[in-house]
Amino acid sequence: MEKPAQTCYPIHTLMQRRWSPRVFAKQSVEPYKICACLEAARWAPSCFNEQPWRFFVGAENVNPDALQELQTLLVSGNGWAQKAPVLMLSVAKLNFTYNGEPNRHGQHDVGLAVENFVLQALDMGLMCHQMAGFYVDKAVEVLQIPEGYEPMAMMAMGYPGDPNELDPQLKERELASRERKPLQELVFSNQWGSGFPVCFT
Repeated sequence: MEKPAQTCYPIHTLMQRRWSPRVFAKQSVEPYKICACLEAARWAPSCFNEQPWRFFVGAENVNPDALQELQTLLVSGNGWAQKAPVLMLSVAKLNFTYNGEPNRHGQHDVGLAVENFVLQALDMGLMCHQMAGFYVDKAVEVLQIPEGYEPMAMMAMGYPGDPNELDPQLKERELASRERKPLQELVFSNQWGSGFPVCFT
């Protein structure tokens, strides 16, 4: 289902079309497409080229045991994601390799890598939905994530599904229009809240 954003200024069609569905088709994702998305993530920018992102990936047609393991990490509110053919967990390396000091930009850089993943997926006809609702401590234990690394977010991926398969409450959220805060609430000039005048209409 397409839900292109109604933007105030023209933006790239991939960003205009990107949204986070809660239902996926009963269709496996081709392994080469998963790898292409991971390759896109690999080429994201990062502070000192640290590349602090790490990913756990489970796919029903590649490593179903890993998929089931990732499914156990989801909170009940994200039960819809149990049906996704691909689940992924992003992890951030917390310290720089070159000096061992904390990398306060690491989580930011993981986000950049994930957005690369998401846009590459969309370009190949796939949709992604990122989730904060998972058991972080359980992820560390079950996946044996070492000290110095922190789980960030889970993500479901697959081909677009039919909203009619969702329960009524989720279906309503699925069909709701997409909205964003106006630029004047988000962009400032010389002082906090001052606004950046050229973008506002």
